[in-house]
Parts: sequence; C-alpha cells; structure tokens
Amino acid sequence: MESETEQLYRVAVDAQGNAHCPYSKYPVGAALRTASGAVFSGCNVENAAYPLGSCAEAGAIAAMVLAGERDIVELVTVTNGPLVGTPCGGCRQRIREFAAPTTVVHSAIGTGLADPGTITMTMADLLPESFGPQNLTNP
Repeated sequence: MESETEQLYRVAVDAQGNAHCPYSKYPVGAALRTASGAVFSGCNVENAAYPLGSCAEAGAIAAMVLAGERDIVELVTVTNGPLVGTPCGGCRQRIREFAAPTTVVHSAIGTGLADPGTITMTMADLLPESFGPQNLTNP
C-alpha cells in the first residue's frame, strides 16, 4: 500500500510533467498535504519576462489557500538532473507562512524517494531562524 509520502511524490511527479519551462528546461513539481489530509500540487511556470515566472511550490500553496486550507504538514518537490533541487529562498518563506518548524519537506529527483540523493528535512532545517507570522504580533 502506498504511504502518504509516496502519494505526495507521485502527485509531484505528475505535476512536474505539466511544467512550462521552455527557457530553463528545468521542470519542477510540488505536492503538499494539509492537516485535513487534502493534497495540492503545482508546477513551475516560466515566462519570457523571466522574473514573472512562478515556482511549483508557490502554485501548490496558492491552490491550497484557494481551497480554504492553511496548514502544510508535509511537502515534496521533484526536479530532474543528477542533483536534487531544494526550494528556492522565496519558496522557503512561502512554505514557512503555512508550516510549523517540524513540517517535513522532501526534495527528490525523478528516480524516487528512495534515491540516495533525496533530501528530507524539517522546515526549521530548511529555513533556520525564520521570520514568520508570530514575528508580527502586536505588543
């Protein structure tokens, strides 16, 4: 039987297959699971005006928010190539907005989660000493 993490990996791979990356040729897929058990995915979407593209993680988070969810409990990203690509700095902050320090983030390549190159870390490891909503509380 497929584990929840394996399901997220499969959904991220499916999303990666829909990436629009004609410039970088670097397709990325992401899938996240919320506290309710719902799964949301996204892929990177590039634009000829390079800074206007969007990351896979941002797409998955936007879909989650649109559905009324707010709590990421696990996330998987999938990239191609010999080296695993972890979320960029902007996406680390986006994930942090909706994740606890203990939220698990897996970064994998298309050969599967069992690949020795897969990186699994907590949100606290991914973005140590992060700035989050609690930093904005009123005195």
